[in-house]
Amino acid sequence: MPVEMGREEFERLVDAALDEIPDELASLIRNVVVLVEDDPPADDPDLLGLYDGVALTERGGEPGMVLPDRIFVFRHPLLDFCDDEAQLAEEVRITLVHEVAHHFGIDDDRLHALGYA
Repeated sequence: MPVEMGREEFERLVDAALDEIPDELASLIRNVVVLVEDDPPADDPDLLGLYDGVALTERGGEPGMVLPDRIFVFRHPLLDFCDDEAQLAEEVRITLVHEVAHHFGIDDDRLHALGYA
């Protein structure tokens, strides 16, 4: 049975998951915004999260005046995927770790090997 949760409470889960990122890593995240969207793009309706940007390993120099990279967390697929709020909190955490890892240039194969895919 999918979890039912309002947007505000879901955003608090996302904030809590962000707070769990160790300070040593959080201090290295550059020019990134985390956004909660209800639904992913129509071409991938089961997507839980998405990193839209240029990985740190692919960048040259300081970002200057560029728009921030974006990490999307998709609320409806996560709610549908989970059976209870504890599982939802864990899946939100895993989704954020996965997308932040893309910011650091870690690909899906490596994330799968680490248990985050």
